[in-house]
Amino acid sequence: MNTPDATALQQLGELYPALAALPAALRDEVLTQQTMWLEVPPGTTLFEEQSPCQGFPMVLSGEVRVARGSAQGRSLELYRVGPGELCVVSASCLFGQQLLSAHGETTASTRLAVMSPAALDACCAHEPFRRFIFGVFADRLADLMALAEAVAFQRLDQRLAATLLGHGEVLQTSHQALADELGTVREIVTRLLRRFERAGWLALGRERIELKDAAALRRLAAGDAAPG
Repeated sequence: MNTPDATALQQLGELYPALAALPAALRDEVLTQQTMWLEVPPGTTLFEEQSPCQGFPMVLSGEVRVARGSAQGRSLELYRVGPGELCVVSASCLFGQQLLSAHGETTASTRLAVMSPAALDACCAHEPFRRFIFGVFADRLADLMALAEAVAFQRLDQRLAATLLGHGEVLQTSHQALADELGTVREIVTRLLRRFERAGWLALGRERIELKDAAALRRLAAGDAAPG
């Protein structure tokens, strides 16, 4: 999708209302001449660590997982970007004129509009749009501080229990996906899940986890219990 249709423009405006505060001439030029409109399948790498940022993504549908890798091949999920949300790694790279500090990959079929660096600069010259960007920075910073606290001060079994909660009784996910989200290796996640299963807290299947005792997982996440 290289050129936007009226429906796409309307959807983008509804998801990112700060665009409406821009002068009409600037908004039209940015969205029709300085923005790439893409539709990509799940598992597509949108940007790589230590690479220049090619643009500023705005998600219309789908999701982008942003993570940081290590030299040992491990990955720690930082956050996910859904419709109406922004990628602060891309923004900070463009503002600071530095290389990207994380990588981004789609988790589902994703439609997005990628604003050019020059277009982002022009939009940020207007206070309402700039205030919107900085507000997102503040929200993401709070999320990343919570993540840093969890990694530094919580045991991995607590973090895994917290990750399993809040998605209903059945999760369709793999042990590798959980390991990537927690920044560890699959073998450790598998070992912990089997401990939880022996305790009667869940049942494991192929890329399927059925929660049997959410209350026990909740107590563990809070640091009040441990599986036998």
